[in-house]
Amino acid sequence: MSECWDSSIKDELQMVEEEIRRSIRSEQPILTEICEYVISSGGKRMRPGVTLLSYLANGGRETDDVVKIAAAFEMIHSATLIHDDINDRSEMRRGRPSAYKKFGLQQALVGGDFLFVKAFAIGGFFDEEIVGLVADACTAIAESEIVQFEKEGQIAPLDVYLRIIEGKTARPIMAGARIGAYLAKAGPDRIHAMGEYGLNIGMAFQIVDDILDIIGKQGSLGKPLMVDFHEGKATLPLIQAMEDPKVGPRLSKLFRKKRKTNADIEEASALIAMTDTVERARQRAKGYAERALAALEGVQDSGHKQGLIRLATMVVERDY
Repeated sequence: MSECWDSSIKDELQMVEEEIRRSIRSEQPILTEICEYVISSGGKRMRPGVTLLSYLANGGRETDDVVKIAAAFEMIHSATLIHDDINDRSEMRRGRPSAYKKFGLQQALVGGDFLFVKAFAIGGFFDEEIVGLVADACTAIAESEIVQFEKEGQIAPLDVYLRIIEGKTARPIMAGARIGAYLAKAGPDRIHAMGEYGLNIGMAFQIVDDILDIIGKQGSLGKPLMVDFHEGKATLPLIQAMEDPKVGPRLSKLFRKKRKTNADIEEASALIAMTDTVERARQRAKGYAERALAALEGVQDSGHKQGLIRLATMVVERDY
């Protein structure tokens, strides 16, 4: 079996988990319960992993501060998932009911707010540079969520789709990678390069996520297939398929329906299978992964650099 991308940071990731558990305790037991429910739902921990690997690959040694930052980013991510599920009316998340379905809308909203505030409280975010990077990432998440909501049910242009996934997925990973290098006292060029790694890994990751929404293994994904199509989200493989001269017109008509039946979903899935959109989307994801790898060229070889390299491979080859 090939070595896992996070094999060199197992201890640090465990420290991140412990930091998160400490940070989400509340005098109101329901808040702790909501946060623990979301945090323990089985995420890949890629975001804190990138931050840790960026720090260690660039010569960082003392891990206290970077562990706190990595934990904070994972908590911010978890908070956005709670709010995303409410906005998207998604009933399932990672194989079980989403937080608002389990705890109710009002309590889930407060739980997401609580997680977000606790993330900022973890370490104070240290200095102006880090505060700026985190604030920019959080701004990008919010702005992209608004654009996605406005475009729901529309066949958005490719550049709009790319802007959405950059803001929601890639920019936070980019910020974590840059902060990792910054805490390791890397130079400006290296910090920028690590940001480029994080940005491109994030783009590749989200494109593959959108591919798996169409062809993934439902049991592994923890949600039904074709959710994006059902919710009217024009992802890369859907955009490309709807441009196909043979199936595009019918697929576009189905996509625009406000209420889609199971028969509509099945027909759409069959139409998509008649195109080469999945392979084309995966090739685009591989292109982003290659750009991520190119950004690592100036990093001295180490087990941590190899972890970043393996992550780029995992992101595009995963099937869950």
